[in-house]
Amino acid sequence: MAVQILVDSASDFDMEELKEKNIICVPLTITFGENHYKDCFELSKDKFYEKLLEKKDYPMTSQPSPEDFLKHFLATKERGDSVVAILMSSGVSGTCQSANIAKEMAKYDEIHIVDSKTLVTAIRVLVEKALEMRGEGKSAAEIAETLERLKHRVKIYAAIDTLEYLCKGGRVTKAQAGVGDLVRLKPMITLNEKGTVDIWGKSVGSKKAMNQLLAKMEDIELDKAYEFRFAYTHDRGNSEKLKEMFVDKGYEVKDAKLYNIGSTVGSHTGSGAFGFVCVEAEK
Repeated sequence: MAVQILVDSASDFDMEELKEKNIICVPLTITFGENHYKDCFELSKDKFYEKLLEKKDYPMTSQPSPEDFLKHFLATKERGDSVVAILMSSGVSGTCQSANIAKEMAKYDEIHIVDSKTLVTAIRVLVEKALEMRGEGKSAAEIAETLERLKHRVKIYAAIDTLEYLCKGGRVTKAQAGVGDLVRLKPMITLNEKGTVDIWGKSVGSKKAMNQLLAKMEDIELDKAYEFRFAYTHDRGNSEKLKEMFVDKGYEVKDAKLYNIGSTVGSHTGSGAFGFVCVEAEK
């Protein structure tokens, strides 16, 4: 019984990676005005940010329907294989709900749905662990069980230029943001245990935001079995500077990769966000 790994487009794998790693991707839909695009398949990251920065239309995102998942689940069932679906947090999207509805419709026990409780580059950590385990011949149930334990240790901390997009998209309220001048402040965000967005601080200016991210590391004991990663939206300049600061501070992240966050989340953060993803040691 082969194990199929399935993700949604919030995982930010590009088309080449999906093909190379044999991953199925169910895309969200990105809408600019009257134009609708299947994330990843019809709208590249560069093209998305080009449209976003034009500021002609505010981007909207739509979750996949149950039918979008069902066709893949039924194909897996017909082959007699199993599937592990690693999906964006149910705290910010109904994508997991659509997948669970599709699972009920498929009536097949070998469908394992993992609510990652996180987003973007952090989802990659889980997917790469799943790929590793698949390569070792582990079953879908074993992979899902491992990811359910691991997901609570995968952390993402970031600074964004403005809460404008998160507020417009309903992901945070102005009360959460502390109102104020949303453009001037650099909100510091993370995802909590429920998989919803938390604002854990605010900084005036990118340099102070970087110092806060650096200070956050002092509270984290890393599981060095997993890669440390930096992430950004569109403009990687601040992410590169943040990496330099981490290296200068003595953290072993010289070889850490930088990942561009795509349109599913970029629609809600805008350009200019930067931060890091890591895995905490087991307690």
